[in-house]
Amino acid sequence: MNRLTHAKVWSAIDALARRYNLSASGLAKRAGLDPTSFNKSKRVTGEGRPRWPTTESIAKVLEATGASFEDFTALVMAEPRGARARAQPIPLIGLTQAGAGGFFDDGGFPVGQGWDQIRFPRVDDENAYALEVTGDSMQPLYRDGDILIVSPNSAPRKGDRVVLRTTDGEVMAKILVRRTAKTVELASFNPAHPNLAFPVDRIDWMARIVWASQ
Repeated sequence: MNRLTHAKVWSAIDALARRYNLSASGLAKRAGLDPTSFNKSKRVTGEGRPRWPTTESIAKVLEATGASFEDFTALVMAEPRGARARAQPIPLIGLTQAGAGGFFDDGGFPVGQGWDQIRFPRVDDENAYALEVTGDSMQPLYRDGDILIVSPNSAPRKGDRVVLRTTDGEVMAKILVRRTAKTVELASFNPAHPNLAFPVDRIDWMARIVWASQ
């Protein structure tokens, strides 16, 4: 049974944006919505519960793009690419390199040039990408050369390992401790380091790590 889920609805919005060569924020702006309406940070509440797009926002998106409701429904119900193939190429860059401009759109999805590719068999997210750990800042959990598979369509929950990018371009991997309407608290993989707390408006995007080579 092809069940309607939070992830599928948001994935359809992202797919519609790509169809018209837009980022998620660009699609929201074209529809006359707040440009941050479709950002990853808006897809879950401060308590970590899924936040669904409103029927009004979907209607405005369809009107702005000229797509039909049937088009949107087909995108919602589409089988993920990863379910059809035993292995698929996914983009790969170094974790430190990810902080440079041009690799991600406003919603934290991989775009642009400069990505290598690896093949990985167990990804349900067509927007998944891989980051290669450099250095020893994430020891003892992750070591230099480890590969992290990141799913931008998976809403992070308390206790998840995540990758986030700050508004000043810093990319880091942490553990999500707590998320409220105003702040995000993160723990380091090294227990000797104190927790960090960021205002929500200092985070461009945050995505869940779904697998790591260790």
